[in-house]
Amino acid sequence: MKISPQWVREFVDLTVDDHRLAEDLTGVGIAVEGTSGTGSDTVFEMEIGTNRPDAMNHYGVAREAAAVYDVPLKQLSVASGQRPVKTSQESSFPIAVEEPQLCPRFSARVVRGTKIKVSPAKIAHRLQLLDQRPISNAVDATNYVLWEMGKPTHVFDMDLLEGGRLIIRKAREGEKLKTLDGVERKLTSEDLVVADAKRPVGLAGVMGGFDTMITDKTRNILIESAWWDPVTVRKTSRRHGLHTDASHRFERGADFESTILSCDLVAALILESGGGELVGDAIDVVSRKIDQAPVVLRLSEVQRILGGNLDAGEIFRILKKLGFGLIPEGQADAQIRVHIPSWRLDVEREIDVIEEIARLHGYDKFENTLPAYSGAVVELPNAAMDASLRTRALALGYNEAVSLTFISHADAERFSSASVLELENPLSEEASVMRTSMAPGMLDMLAWNLNRDSENVRLFEMGRVYEMRGGERVEPARACLGATNTAVKSSLPVGGALDVSKGEPAAAAEAFRGFKGDVENLLAAFAYRDLSFDRETAEYFHPGRSARVLMDGAVVAQFGQIAESVKAERKLRQDVFLAELDLERLHARGLRTVRFAPLGKYPAVERDFSFVFGDDVEFEAMRRAVMGLGLGVLRSFAPVEIFRGGSIAPGKYSILLRARLQSDEGTLRDEQIAQWSSQIVAALQGLGGVQRA
Repeated sequence: MKISPQWVREFVDLTVDDHRLAEDLTGVGIAVEGTSGTGSDTVFEMEIGTNRPDAMNHYGVAREAAAVYDVPLKQLSVASGQRPVKTSQESSFPIAVEEPQLCPRFSARVVRGTKIKVSPAKIAHRLQLLDQRPISNAVDATNYVLWEMGKPTHVFDMDLLEGGRLIIRKAREGEKLKTLDGVERKLTSEDLVVADAKRPVGLAGVMGGFDTMITDKTRNILIESAWWDPVTVRKTSRRHGLHTDASHRFERGADFESTILSCDLVAALILESGGGELVGDAIDVVSRKIDQAPVVLRLSEVQRILGGNLDAGEIFRILKKLGFGLIPEGQADAQIRVHIPSWRLDVEREIDVIEEIARLHGYDKFENTLPAYSGAVVELPNAAMDASLRTRALALGYNEAVSLTFISHADAERFSSASVLELENPLSEEASVMRTSMAPGMLDMLAWNLNRDSENVRLFEMGRVYEMRGGERVEPARACLGATNTAVKSSLPVGGALDVSKGEPAAAAEAFRGFKGDVENLLAAFAYRDLSFDRETAEYFHPGRSARVLMDGAVVAQFGQIAESVKAERKLRQDVFLAELDLERLHARGLRTVRFAPLGKYPAVERDFSFVFGDDVEFEAMRRAVMGLGLGVLRSFAPVEIFRGGSIAPGKYSILLRARLQSDEGTLRDEQIAQWSSQIVAALQGLGGVQRA
């Protein structure tokens, strides 16, 4: 946003130049990202935090400057020479609030007999400096007050309000409203509207209606200034795709006590330029008060967190300059009851007040010391297991990444069957629920890298997902591994392909097996007796290149290549692989105890077995059949080569298997090896395998 330092200086007498002012404001968190223009036309490009709507205007910035330089802040009010003259006539414009929880305060002013014309040069010029287009004196008055004090207001042509009244209500299903941008919008019962006796005339807190806008024919004006529920404004804004200067502020919390003052300022500007008369007193409908509870500030806590170089006088000065009310109480514990000003809805706790003290005092003035702590460092129960998993992932070439904990409803439905936790105030439709799976975030990160021509990507993330179970919120720990096809293929050993068949399917299968090796490497850190695999994976995985991992019969992970439909939907520029690990179940197993075993004294013997199997027979079945023989000398049993095509009939494949035999008691004899080999052959034939010569 843009701020004019010349405008700021109207409220506070500053002796520093604009360059120094920009630096000092940035130092207290009211960041000036850049400047443009010269002299009185200088403009600051500001970056104001979303929690500071009070500083999104010139008076709010002036308040910060007054606190920084310890100079008086001029009162924001209608000057006596500009104060509107009221007539004895009653305003007589009834306002009914049917939704007091969503609109606790609605204020208005009536101006009659004015003339719509071009704004005075000063107002038009200042608005233009802020990239605001001057429209007319009445409309510009609302924009000027918005940028001056941060309170959105709106002006209606009174003669176009049917029934001579306003009603704050929920829209009725099917009602339509043509907003000021000329777009006719279909409303729902979730929309809060300002309506006259017959129809909606404005989207509450977002944008006014086209049919009651100010025109050259307008003579009588109703000025309104209200306090709208931030959540309702945000949802309405998102639903209709409307983000306005008004909604930007109302979504973050406006000043409840500023409605009358903002109406008076707008009225004064209109009457000054267009003439007319102010009718009656202000209309002020207050359904309930928005009053923040005071916060107890302990000086001992200030010194504990910030250090001992802050005295009570400095604390009082800073908080007073920022508008906080202070009442000392208690002698022994030196406490202050801090009353929060109406424009600071972001301050709720003692630590928030301490932060205000710290930033105004200056972070660079504090000594480089650690805060006092009387406890001891306690390692989390799963820290060693997570550290082992992290070390292994890094050693495999994966970089740790962190994704958003918010996902869309569509992603929640696609990647998980768990009940979701809705966000009350979502940033967007794409981040409206807490993540129930880490897969969407990982795919987004892989896509982000691929779209920037970074193709050799390996990432892992450890964190939590969020679900509802039995009416309770649970946050199970998960880990996610992601890699591009290029990255996986680059790690495959040269000449070490298991599948020597020709064609792309064989190459794709090799990449899958390479990624499977990474997953097995990670799981090897944990204690288990048997690790097996099946094909019962989620639908977003490729059906032929994915697997589920069972550790002693319990499912602990699933992994594989992402399905083509998901790849196309997320516009992934190449195949990617994903693994999801259930850390809760892995933590329950604990780390594997590493034991030393001496090398065998007697030589090992390897025997190869070449078989032809149908495509429906997997190596897992072969492994189980052979290991089930209970051969004590069998040290390993693994595939060496797979081949399809040539003399092998369609629907079948040839596999070369290698068994490694070794005894701790003596050198194996040929007749023993022949006997065990016969048992292995018989077990494989029992699965339908045909031994090749």
